[in-house]
Amino acid sequence: MTVKSVNMKIKEPNFIITERLYFRTWTEADLDLARGLWSDPEVTKFISAYGEFSEADIQDRLKLEMENEKKYGLQYWPVFLKTSAEHVGCCGLRPYDFSGSILEIGFHIRANQWGKGLASEAACGVRDYAFNVLKASGLFAGHNPQNTTSRHLLQKLGFQYTHDEYYAPTGLQHPSYLLMSDQYHGKK
Repeated sequence: MTVKSVNMKIKEPNFIITERLYFRTWTEADLDLARGLWSDPEVTKFISAYGEFSEADIQDRLKLEMENEKKYGLQYWPVFLKTSAEHVGCCGLRPYDFSGSILEIGFHIRANQWGKGLASEAACGVRDYAFNVLKASGLFAGHNPQNTTSRHLLQKLGFQYTHDEYYAPTGLQHPSYLLMSDQYHGKK
C-alpha cells in the first residue's frame, strides 16, 4: 500500500457500517461534535499529558484529522449510532509505517457510551476495513500504560504486544502492539 493508493480510495458517505454504528469523515462543521468528545477529561485523561484538551487543542485535533483525510485518505473518523445518529466518538486509522504498509488504529469513545461494547464494535469495523479494503499488511496500536481497558480491547482484537514506544502527547512510554494481515486472516 502506498500513500497514493490510499488517497485514490473514494469513500462513500457512511463507508464503514457495523451492526449498530456508521462512520463518516470529519468536516469543519463538526467542531461542536469535536468539543463534545475532546473537552471531556474522562476521554482525554489517557491521551494528553495534561489530562484534558484546551479549546485550541480541540480545534487542532479536528484540523489534524481533516488534514490526514485530505493527505492520506485516513483519519480517526466520527462514529454514530445507526438508530439515533448520536455521536459515539471516533475510531480510525492514521499513518504509521507506510513503507511497511502498516497503519495505526485508534479510538476515542464518549464517556456516556462506555461499557456498551461500542469501542470494540467500532475497532472491529476499522480493522476489517484496513485489512479487507485498504489491504494493509499490519495494524499498530498503543495505549497509555494506565489504560487497562484499551489493553484488554486490543488483546481481544488479536493484537500482540511488541514493545513500549514513546508517545509525545502524553510524554510516556506506551505499550505497543501489532496485528499483521496473516494473523487477522488466519483468525477470521
